[in-house]
Amino acid sequence: MNAARLAAASAATAEQEASERRTAARTLLGHPLLTSRRHPEELALVRRHAMALKTTFSRVLGYHLIVESSFARLVKAPLSPDGPQRVARRGDGPAFTPQTYALFALACAALLAPGIGEFVLISSLVDQLRADAAAAEVTLQDSPAENRRLAHALGLLIEWGVLSETDGSVQAWAERKEEGVLAVHRSLLPHLLARPLRDAASLQALWAVPEEPAEPRRSLRRRLVENPLVRREDLSDGERDVLSRERSELTRLLDEHFGLTLEVRAEGVLAYDTDGALSDVEFPGPGTVRQAALLLCDALIDLGRPAAGVSAQLADGDTSGMLVAWSTVADEVTHLTERHHRAWSGALVADPGQLQAEVIALLESLSLARGTPEGLLVHAAVARYRPAPHTAEPSRATRRLHDLSAPAADAQTGLFDAGPAREVR
Repeated sequence: MNAARLAAASAATAEQEASERRTAARTLLGHPLLTSRRHPEELALVRRHAMALKTTFSRVLGYHLIVESSFARLVKAPLSPDGPQRVARRGDGPAFTPQTYALFALACAALLAPGIGEFVLISSLVDQLRADAAAAEVTLQDSPAENRRLAHALGLLIEWGVLSETDGSVQAWAERKEEGVLAVHRSLLPHLLARPLRDAASLQALWAVPEEPAEPRRSLRRRLVENPLVRREDLSDGERDVLSRERSELTRLLDEHFGLTLEVRAEGVLAYDTDGALSDVEFPGPGTVRQAALLLCDALIDLGRPAAGVSAQLADGDTSGMLVAWSTVADEVTHLTERHHRAWSGALVADPGQLQAEVIALLESLSLARGTPEGLLVHAAVARYRPAPHTAEPSRATRRLHDLSAPAADAQTGLFDAGPAREVR
């Protein structure tokens, strides 16, 4: 009896350890930079399993994990070029513009200046930033708009835990030039960039993607972990071979280490998170743009009624998906604004063109659609968001019979043929 209890306790402990490692890995994927000030519990969990996590990220994805007493930094590899563009933003705020990126880089450089200590006045930091900009022949304006952009750039450093507002706020400085004090997490600053600046002889060298030996297993895992979905035509021959021959092992790895479920269809493959916690873009969700995007997807499928395996002829060749003329997209967006004008944002209802632009940007960020000169290319994965018809809750016996008789998902089944599914990361 004692031996049985000991074995049961050991199994429970091992299961708990595995669950904690999976939670920590998921946290790092969603937040590659954790600090003790902003994420004390998450960082404590990462530190507890630091060795196992370093091994997992290195072996499975080829990522480098840095764990210190006050922070953890997951250094990822560059994203695949076929994935959606990731634009920096603070929370739900506006996306970074080229000017904001420039101010962000200048702010990071200013924080590394010899005269900057553990605490710095906002005005002193701004003075250093402007001096660095002048030395680099970057023109900055002392205007309210420029100050708001600078506050936006500093706000991201605050969100990351690199800076902390100890007295006053960056926003108050931007609006009224009120002085404030910022605490600087200096030990974290050198790790903001994936590669040290000293290794880059030029700007082109800094942005260049480092050459790596071809490892289709690793590159496929990266695609699935980082991208909302992966089109089959974007996979290399080696990646397609891995997907075909090692699907069971791939499924096990993604579930065991990151809690992701693999789904393979004729048009592509995705690893989805049933909790929706790993997505950096909430969809479906509240708000005019998200609601309009969901309804537009449903309307376009109703209009086109695409079959599995549908493809579109574009200037650069055939590609999977349904091509919808821009005029049709505009008509549907206008129709939706007329139907939902009472519930949606008045500014967007009054400007359907702006609403359409924001909806398309959202769908592109999820790899659900792509704007082309010929029209909007809608990926078959939009069918996963179609509302399911309401039916009575099946009995327990009915569910059991269905589970026993239901066949496994066929990799050749098209997404346009499949029923509604869960949220895609």
